[in-house]
Amino acid sequence: MHDLSNIGPRNILRIGSVYVTETVFFGIIVACVIIALCLWMAHDLKKIPKGRQVVAEFIVKTIYSLVTNTMGKHCENFAPYIGSLFMFLILGNMLGLFGFRPTTADVNMTFALAGTTFFLVQFNGFRSRGFIGKIRHMAQPLPFMFPLKVIEEISFPISLSFRLFGNIFGGVIIMALVFNGLEWVSEAVFGSIPVIGGIPWLQAVIPLPVNLFFDIFEPILQAFIFTMLTMVFVSMEVARHAADGEE
Repeated sequence: MHDLSNIGPRNILRIGSVYVTETVFFGIIVACVIIALCLWMAHDLKKIPKGRQVVAEFIVKTIYSLVTNTMGKHCENFAPYIGSLFMFLILGNMLGLFGFRPTTADVNMTFALAGTTFFLVQFNGFRSRGFIGKIRHMAQPLPFMFPLKVIEEISFPISLSFRLFGNIFGGVIIMALVFNGLEWVSEAVFGSIPVIGGIPWLQAVIPLPVNLFFDIFEPILQAFIFTMLTMVFVSMEVARHAADGEE
């Protein structure tokens, strides 16, 4: 994780002529972990919850509450997707804690996630207004606005993906620079005297606050921002349709 010689995701598997990058590999691992946790927490449910069922119900209620408060009661059917997206982003962003490259430090992953959000926005827009209604809406208030609205729609997933990628990948680079710099300074000051596990002295002590920010706080914050933007833009299409219907 702290090697700057290759800033892109590495190819770690080869299946025939297809290479599997660490982004795809760890993305699958994260998805499997989420599925396993959901199956374990939802196993053997009781009418009177206790233990892991209490935690599971708290998580589900919190997600549904967040969705209904942000998108409205009529959009609570998006809660399963929003919850899955939020958990995937948190775990994928926090892989740096375990010495792995975060899945969202790859622009291909963030484009895929932003593309899913873009599809949800457009699908709900066309479903709510119909094809003609959507085109007419994008040509308001004057027809020459249509090309500008198209650019606006296309730029949304691009900006969304680069925002997430830039923040997470920036953290990866900063942590790499911090660790490499501290390794050099530690060897210059203390020589080759290692701490337990062969870690240089300064690397073992100083990076902790930086680690907490870039591997815990920043991943959670970026996951929340991406999820909130997804909810806001999807709900805007539904809300606009409801307003048009009332008029």
